[in-house]
Amino acid sequence: MNVTPTIGNRIEALDILRGFALLGIFIANMLTFHSPYFYIDPHSYFSTPGDVASYKLINLFVEASFYPIFAMMFGYGLNMQYEKAMANGTSYVPMMARRLAILMGFGLIHALFIWSGDILFTYALMGFIMLAVVRVPKKWLLWIALIVYLLPTALFIGVMYALTVLNPNSLMEGFVDIQQIELAITAYAHGSYGEALVFRITEWLFIGLTNSFLSVFMVLPLIMLGAAFSKWKLFERTAELKGKIAIVGIITLAAGISIKSWPYIDGYDYYNLLIQQLIGGPILAIGYACVIILLCTLPIFRTIFRPISKAGRMSLTTYLMQSIIATLLFYGYGFGLYGKVDIETGTMIAVGIFAIQVIFAELWLMKFRMGPFEWLWRKGTYGKNMPKKEEKQQAL
Repeated sequence: MNVTPTIGNRIEALDILRGFALLGIFIANMLTFHSPYFYIDPHSYFSTPGDVASYKLINLFVEASFYPIFAMMFGYGLNMQYEKAMANGTSYVPMMARRLAILMGFGLIHALFIWSGDILFTYALMGFIMLAVVRVPKKWLLWIALIVYLLPTALFIGVMYALTVLNPNSLMEGFVDIQQIELAITAYAHGSYGEALVFRITEWLFIGLTNSFLSVFMVLPLIMLGAAFSKWKLFERTAELKGKIAIVGIITLAAGISIKSWPYIDGYDYYNLLIQQLIGGPILAIGYACVIILLCTLPIFRTIFRPISKAGRMSLTTYLMQSIIATLLFYGYGFGLYGKVDIETGTMIAVGIFAIQVIFAELWLMKFRMGPFEWLWRKGTYGKNMPKKEEKQQAL
């Protein structure tokens, strides 16, 4: 069997892909860090030529097309840990339940005290469901994932289309919330930490927590898909499967970009935006993943982008630090840049912060085996019985 290059017992391509996903997620999240993005119609809110052009690029090529990669990598890692436990004859559920409970704790702290757009709580919640689902054979897992994702998505889009046809203005009041925009600006741009905290908790309870439960239909299938890919040993068999991966990559890149371009052709109706985000986003994500996986078979690519793999290896630390740094930059209790930068500047800031994180990860891992938050996570999972040697755990 031809296997993808590894470092130690880690799959390097998996870390590189996760690193690129973290960059894409940060660029998309940056919109919510410096503007009241949760409550606006971005196609009308961003009105300057520079912002319109910048948002279009992010909307087409970044937004909703990198978090699916990260979700699939989470599922890939969960199955790797399951198979390792089965091979070693150790108990998988108790260990993983502790691991997911700690991740849920990280997510709650992150959502309530740092940034309401947290995804860790959702991953942990879906992970508990995966404790049972990960045992499903790979072919069944793939079909279950597709059905759980596509049927509710199609139904939701269909309902929104029907509502739009019956009453074209029925969705706009919920789409743009002027009062919440003003409250977000007041809390985040001008408020103290306490004032921002109160608004953030309310925001997470109404948006974040609701989305976490809806993620059974949006995020869980992506995690299941990643677990199915792990059972097929996609990364381990890249050289063997590269022809098939290339075909899938070409098809999904073309289809993903076409679908994500649809609102710019047919109009910004809510159902078109849902098609763009919920259908086009994950399809393009698969295309991106295929390209990066294939490029990782080239030694020169792995050499050049190996530092990004270090940020991917420290994904929990990288993700949390992005929120800490960004909120300190933009919120009123920090440098107060909220609402004061355009999209292009915000994107450049995201890329700059990520570049610094890559350097930090490179230096940190020269001395330590894992990132600081990864160490806390691992220590909480194993306690005094924490393994001395690094294990093949790449769940997040």
